[in-house]
Amino acid sequence: MNATLGFRVKSGWAAAVLLAGPVESPQLLNRRVVQLCDPAIPESKQPYHAKMGTLQTDEAKIERLRKVISKAAQDSLSQLMKDFRSLGDFGSLSVPQIRRASLVVGSDIDPARIANDHIRAHALEGRLFRTVLQDALSSLGLHCSIIVEREIYEQAAAALKRSEKDLKRSLTQLGQSLNGPWRADDKLACLAAWLALA
Repeated sequence: MNATLGFRVKSGWAAAVLLAGPVESPQLLNRRVVQLCDPAIPESKQPYHAKMGTLQTDEAKIERLRKVISKAAQDSLSQLMKDFRSLGDFGSLSVPQIRRASLVVGSDIDPARIANDHIRAHALEGRLFRTVLQDALSSLGLHCSIIVEREIYEQAAAALKRSEKDLKRSLTQLGQSLNGPWRADDKLACLAAWLALA
């Protein structure tokens, strides 16, 4: 049995899903929220915002916050992997070593190409949180791929040989095995993990 991780990266956090194969009928083992910032340092959630609508230009402050964010991501991922390894058996399943992960991101646009300072701040943060999560996964020995949200269903339909409608129905059914809400970010993380199984 293979297992993969999927993430939907947001500003300061990510939805994370642990999925086990086979690819034809995956099983959702767990889902979590992973902190990518330090809640004790509120600026670490939006390090490129100086104040509402204004781009942060203090490079020393940005660099300090990048270090905080990088440590938070590394600590969160290490704890997530520890938690997932300690989950033990899932009935007839046991959690094997996880070697692959996929990240769903909002955009892959180059922030330098964005003229509006406020929108550029969001793009810079999107790139930063994606990068620190990818680096943390790589440091744990996980191969990681990046998928842009607007392209994921098309890619998944081709790779998994299913219609988008069937994929959406299957994702809804997978979420029924969990307690609590099964949100759009969770479904995207789950689909990313499913693609990593393929």
